[in-house]
Amino acid sequence: MASNTPAPDYDLDDRLELTTAEQVRAISDPLRTTLLGLLHERAATVTELADAVKRPKSTVAHHVNLLTRAGLLRVVRTRRVRAIEERYYGRTARMFYVGLGRQSGAGDKLPHDFNDFEVAAKESAAAYEDGRMRAFIRHARIPEKRAKEFWRRVDQVIHEFDQLPRSGDTVYGFAVGLYPMPDYPTLPPAPGEDSEEDSASDSAEDSG
Repeated sequence: MASNTPAPDYDLDDRLELTTAEQVRAISDPLRTTLLGLLHERAATVTELADAVKRPKSTVAHHVNLLTRAGLLRVVRTRRVRAIEERYYGRTARMFYVGLGRQSGAGDKLPHDFNDFEVAAKESAAAYEDGRMRAFIRHARIPEKRAKEFWRRVDQVIHEFDQLPRSGDTVYGFAVGLYPMPDYPTLPPAPGEDSEEDSASDSAEDSG
């Protein structure tokens, strides 16, 4: 692999919100997400992508065209080899995300992407068996506002990971998530201790 090269080697937007069912369905296929992941490293041709994923060139071309129609990929440069013009594809944004509420532009609910944790569980199985997996899970009873603030900090780490210079010979997976658990057991506040929601409500009443 290349050593200490920028990731990726072409200009792209920082993030793109997916607002159509076509876009969400486009990232709901494991092969297509693998192709998108490869293009985090550098722009590539269909031939290079097909070689990397060990799939027929025609199959990869179909998925690349689908991602391009959905606005997730674009041609970032071309190169003429003999009489053939090679197209190098890159992502349109470093991060794709579906906004909270999952509403499409037409007001309809967007379809579900696949569960990233389910994908990570399958990908990490070999590392777990080999004793090389680093992971943890924690639970905290906090207000939604605090959860959103915390996720913004995590989002910065995700971007930092995406932009690490490429070097070495091993690809590492990095999975993060934040999700509500309404049925998880909790303790009541300690005697004399108000929750943050109560404190915020009292402050609002005092200011009125």
